[in-house]
Amino acid sequence: MSSTTPTTPLAGGLLTSDHRDILAAADEYARNVLFPFQQRMDDEEWWPSEVFPSLGAQGYLGVQAPEAYGGAGLDLLSEGMVGQAISRWNPAVGLSYLAHENLCLGNLLANADDALLQRFAPGLIDGSLVGALGLTEPGAGSDALGGMRTTAVRDGDEYVLNGTKIYITNGPIADVVLVYAKTDLAAGPRGITAFLVETTTPGFSVAQKLIKMGLRGSPTGELLFEDCRVPAANRVGEEGSGVAVVMNGLDRERVCLAFSCLGLAERAIDLTIAYAQDREQFGSAIGSFQMVAAMIAEMYADVESLRSMTLDVATEVGNTAFGVAHQHIATRSAALALVAGNNLMRILDKAVQVHGGMGFMWETEVNRLYRAGKLYEIGAGTNEVRKSIIASNLLATRAR
Repeated sequence: MSSTTPTTPLAGGLLTSDHRDILAAADEYARNVLFPFQQRMDDEEWWPSEVFPSLGAQGYLGVQAPEAYGGAGLDLLSEGMVGQAISRWNPAVGLSYLAHENLCLGNLLANADDALLQRFAPGLIDGSLVGALGLTEPGAGSDALGGMRTTAVRDGDEYVLNGTKIYITNGPIADVVLVYAKTDLAAGPRGITAFLVETTTPGFSVAQKLIKMGLRGSPTGELLFEDCRVPAANRVGEEGSGVAVVMNGLDRERVCLAFSCLGLAERAIDLTIAYAQDREQFGSAIGSFQMVAAMIAEMYADVESLRSMTLDVATEVGNTAFGVAHQHIATRSAALALVAGNNLMRILDKAVQVHGGMGFMWETEVNRLYRAGKLYEIGAGTNEVRKSIIASNLLATRAR
C-alpha cells in the first residue's frame, strides 16, 4: 500500500508558528508536485527538467540567501525543513536539492565576492541554473582534501584546471560546479582553492553518468577537466583558502543531511503504519501482532529522537555565524549526522521487515526508501569519519 496522508507529526515543539507554516506548505507542494515523479525517476534514472524552475518559483531555492539576490532571507531551520519535506515525498529530488541549495549555493553565499554572486546567485535562486559541488576524486574520498590531485595553474587572468571529480550529485545536469583544485602542490591542503566553473567552458565534460543503487533519479556523474580555462574572477575566496570554504559550510551540510533523513524516516513509518493496519494474516491486521507492533514502536522512537536532535542542533548551528570555527559545533553536527544515518537505516530495515515480501520488491516505495537510505551513512563523511571527528574532538578537549 502507498499512503499519501501523513500519520506522524510534521514538526516538533521547538518550532515557531512561521516554521510550522513553512514546513506545512513545503510538504503540500512536495506531495502534490514532486511525489508523482518518484517512481519513474527511480525506474528510468530520469530527471524531470522542470523541477528546479518549479522549486525556484515556489521560493524554495535560496531560502537563506539575501533578498538582494532574490532569496528569502530566512534561517537554517527553514532551509532544512524544506529539504525535509522534499525528501519525504521524493528522496531523489531531496538529494539534488541538498547539493544545489546547500553545497553549491550555500557555500557561494558564505565565501564568494559580491561580483560573483551578482552573476550567478539569481539564476541559482530562480532555478534557471543548476548547481553542484566537485570535491571527491577517484583516489580521494574520505581524504578528499589530503588526497586531491586536480590542479589549477594560474595563466594571466585565468586558471587552467586539470583533473577528475567523481560521485558528483547533479554533475550531469549542472550549469555551474563549485570545484576544488590545488593551486600550490607543495602546500598540501593549504594549497587548495575553490572555483565556480561553468559547464559550458571548453575542457569541461561529463565523463560518465553513474548508476546507483538508490536515489537513482538524482543524476550523479564523473566530471573531467582537461585544460579547462576558468576566469580568475570565478575564484571563490582567496587563493589557498579552499579548505576554509569547505569547512565553513560543513556543519550546515550535516544539519541539512539530517533533515533529509528525517523526511525519509517520516515517510517510512507512515507507510509501515498504513500497511500494518491494512494487511491481514491469520484473520487479523498484522499491526495487532505484538512483534509487528513492537517494531513500529521502535521506529517511532527513532523518528522522534532524530527529530528532537535535528531541531536542537540546527538551532544552535543556525545561531553560529558562518566561518566561525567552534569545536563544540563541529562535534555536535558530526554526532547529528551519525545519529541521522543510523536511526534512518534502523527505521528502514524495520519498514521493509513489516512489509515482508512486498518490501523486497524493487518497485515498491518502501524498497526505494531502503535503497536511498544507505547513502546517508556514507555521504557527507562516512559514519567512520563522523565517529573519528567526535572522538578526536572530545579527547582533545578532555586532555586540556
